[in-house]
Amino acid sequence: MVRPAPSHRVGVAEEPVRGVGATGGRLQSGARQVMRLASTNGQAPDADLRTALFRGLAPDGGLYLPRDLPQLPAEAIAQLPGASLAEVATVLGVHLLGNDLVVDEVSGITREALDFPIPLVRLTERVFVLELFHGPTLAFKDVGARFMARLMERYLDPDDPPLTVLAATSGDTGSAVAHAFLGVPNTRSVILYPEGQVSGLQERLFTTLRENVTALAVKGSF
Repeated sequence: MVRPAPSHRVGVAEEPVRGVGATGGRLQSGARQVMRLASTNGQAPDADLRTALFRGLAPDGGLYLPRDLPQLPAEAIAQLPGASLAEVATVLGVHLLGNDLVVDEVSGITREALDFPIPLVRLTERVFVLELFHGPTLAFKDVGARFMARLMERYLDPDDPPLTVLAATSGDTGSAVAHAFLGVPNTRSVILYPEGQVSGLQERLFTTLRENVTALAVKGSF
């Protein structure tokens, strides 16, 4: 990311998150707290969600991971069966993101990001597989990239210069990022890929979008 994150907070919710389940019941996540993220290299200060999101890598080159993962209360888990995927994601999202976003914002993000089928397929009596490859680029990275793009959109100020998202890809990462940010206001995506070293289908997925997406072929490999 080429510019620092804005310093304002999007919103603080004072009530527990609730959502309407498929059975008409109420989904509740319980008490929430502010999420702090730590570098895997352990040499950088903890960061809040907004800072980590726009910074990407920590100053010490590490990846950001949550400092704590608060346990979802048993009563909240008991209400999840029968809820839609977006509703479950909203409960978990608000529970994990703490006070960084209000409930309606998390709900909007999850519904926009997870707007394609993500079926839970039964293989045996006790083994199930969650299929993550039904998104716009047929890659599991659609799930994370689309959530990230919409989360960033919530923090962007319309008066700020456009946010440039730079991605280097050998295939599916670039297409997932390109489609995730396609049409997102006040953003532009630049996708770098090794010339002649991705499949024709992968190349078309990020070179034919236009709008706010630019793809550049680079000689060499990475």
